[in-house]
Amino acid sequence: MMAIESAAVPLPSEIIMPLAGWKLIQAKGRGPEWVLLAGLFGAIGNVIGSWVAYYVGLWGGRPAAEKYGKYILVSKRDLDTADRFFARWGNWATFFSRLVPVVRTFISVPAAIARMPIWQFTLYSFAGAFIWSTGLAYGGYKLGENYENIRTAMRPFDYPIAAIIAVAVVWYVYRHIKHAWGEPEREKAGSAEQRP
Repeated sequence: MMAIESAAVPLPSEIIMPLAGWKLIQAKGRGPEWVLLAGLFGAIGNVIGSWVAYYVGLWGGRPAAEKYGKYILVSKRDLDTADRFFARWGNWATFFSRLVPVVRTFISVPAAIARMPIWQFTLYSFAGAFIWSTGLAYGGYKLGENYENIRTAMRPFDYPIAAIIAVAVVWYVYRHIKHAWGEPEREKAGSAEQRP
């Protein structure tokens, strides 16, 4: 189920891992050390699902973005900027994104489009996913049948994160439309200046 979640299918890990901590560990009388094993399996599942999304982005993302990007306001310059960002911050962006609801599910495709090396992507994805999965499994272990309280407690963070993403998208669209509309005027002004 964690692999499905990381392949960009909306199956919340905030339900999966606490349920595992309760039903597979606490309810069966196993000790808290089993939580680490649950975190390990959760992280492995995350990495497998992330590989699916990563290779979709790698094989279809960059060529498709270069060919059809203008229709969704993605320019070659944007792709080059993403390349530079991932070259400098990609490891940490991948790691920390695995600890953030909503964002954690979708980091694989931009990492692939920016051609982040697969071994780095795997290492940092696993590290972040292990912390995330272990924490959620431990929460389910401690809360038992009240494991749903974890999702309830985390739900308020979904809205601010979604709002930040929405604002970023609006800003991105505004900036690209303004740039696209400004280009013809600048070209006209440039050609008028060149006339004798």
